[in-house]
Amino acid sequence: MNSILTKFNWFGLAGGATTILLIVVSLVSPWWQLTVGDDLVKVAASPVNMNMGFLGTSFTIPFIWALNMVSILTLLASGIAMLVYSVIPRKSYSKHLLGFGYKKPLFTVLFFVIGLVATTMICQAILNFNVPLMGSTTSTLPIPFVSGITLTVLLSAGFQWTFGLAIVAAGLCIAARLYHGKVAAVPSV
Repeated sequence: MNSILTKFNWFGLAGGATTILLIVVSLVSPWWQLTVGDDLVKVAASPVNMNMGFLGTSFTIPFIWALNMVSILTLLASGIAMLVYSVIPRKSYSKHLLGFGYKKPLFTVLFFVIGLVATTMICQAILNFNVPLMGSTTSTLPIPFVSGITLTVLLSAGFQWTFGLAIVAAGLCIAARLYHGKVAAVPSV
C-alpha cells in the first residue's frame, strides 16, 4: 500500500488535471467580472478569455486575444508537464518537467491580480474614475465637452468561482513541488 502512495505524485496529478480543467472552464466563465450601470459596460476577464461589451455590443482587442492564446498554451503545457511528471517522478528528466510546470499556474494568478490592481489604479489616477476590485460603488463621470454635466453610474465587480479554482490549481502544483522529495527518493530495501 505504501509503495502505491509513493509511486506517483498525487499532488502533481491533481494539480495538472486541475490546471487543464481551469483552462476549459475559464473559456466560458470569467475569473473577474465588472458591470457598469445596467449593462452599459461589461468586462469579463480571465487570462484565457476576455470579453468586453459596450451597450450590448461585444468586442475583442486583438492584442489581448493574442495574450489569451499565449496564456492558454502556457497553462496547457504546464498541465501536461505536471501530469507526465506525476506518473514518472523518479525519471531523470522528471525534475525538469516539475520545474517547468509547477510555477505557471502561480505566475498566472499573480500576474492576473497585478494586472487588475494596476488597471484600477490607472483608472483612478488618469481618469479619476474609481473601479472596485470587489463589491459595488457609484462613481461620477465627468462628460467631456459639456460643462457642468456629470453622470453617476453603479459599478459592480467581483472575483468569480473560477478564480478560486485557479488558486487551488496553483496550490496543488506548489504542493507537488514540496512533495517531490518523498516520491523521488530511492526506496530503501
